[in-house]
Amino acid sequence: MTARLTSELLPDWVTWLRAPNPGPMTLDGTNTWLLDDGTVIDPGPDDLAHLEAIVAAGPPIRRILFTHSHPDHVDGVATLIALTGATVGEVPDWITELGTPGHTTDSVCFVAERGGQRVVFTGDTILGRGSSVVAWPDGDVGAYLASLDLLAGHPVPGLPGHGPALPNTAVAAAWLRAHRLERLDQVRAALKQGASTPEDVVNIVYADVDPSLRFAAEWTVRAQLAYLETLSEL
Repeated sequence: MTARLTSELLPDWVTWLRAPNPGPMTLDGTNTWLLDDGTVIDPGPDDLAHLEAIVAAGPPIRRILFTHSHPDHVDGVATLIALTGATVGEVPDWITELGTPGHTTDSVCFVAERGGQRVVFTGDTILGRGSSVVAWPDGDVGAYLASLDLLAGHPVPGLPGHGPALPNTAVAAAWLRAHRLERLDQVRAALKQGASTPEDVVNIVYADVDPSLRFAAEWTVRAQLAYLETLSEL
C-alpha cells in the first residue's frame, strides 16, 4: 500500500509518497515526489494503486520528471501518462536539472527553490541512508565522485529516491565521497593481497555483505576496478 509520508524537512509545496516496492535495492520503497504545480518526480513502479494515489494526492498532474531510468523509478510513467495526459521531461523554470552521472549514465538531480525554501531531489545519487550502488557497466566511479563534488555545493535538504529525507545534501555528499575513497583503498589493499578477480575482491572487501546483495557488491567492484584502471593502477 502506498504510504503518504511527512517530514519537517519538506517544503510546503512538496508531497511525499512511497511506493509499495520495498527490497534490498529499494530500501523501504521508491520515493515519489509531487509538487504543487502538478510536477511528479520519479513515479515509481507500474503499480496502479500507487499511481492512482499520486493522482489523488494533489493538483492535476501536468508533467513527469525522473532522476534516472531504472525500472523502480520509471516503470509507472506510461500508465501515469494514460491516467493524466501529463508530459515527460519538461522542467519548469523554478527547477534546475543537474547532470549527476555515476549511479547510472543518465542520473540527474533537481534543485527546486520557491518561497525561500530550497531542496535537492537526489534520486539514487544520494540515498536517505547507506550508500548508492555504482554498478558496472553503467555506473562510473569517477563520474560519481565528480557528481558528489557538485552536490557538496548544496547545503540544503535532500529528498532522495529511497529512504528518509536528509537534512543537508552537502554533508551527505561529503560523507559518501569519503566512504567511496575508503572503499577504493580497501580494493587496492585486496589486490595487493593477491585478489585477481572481482569475486576475490568481494570476498575480502565485502565479506560481511548480505548474501542477497552480493551481486550488487560484484557490480560495484567491477566499477571500482574499471576506475582504478583509468588511474593506471591496474
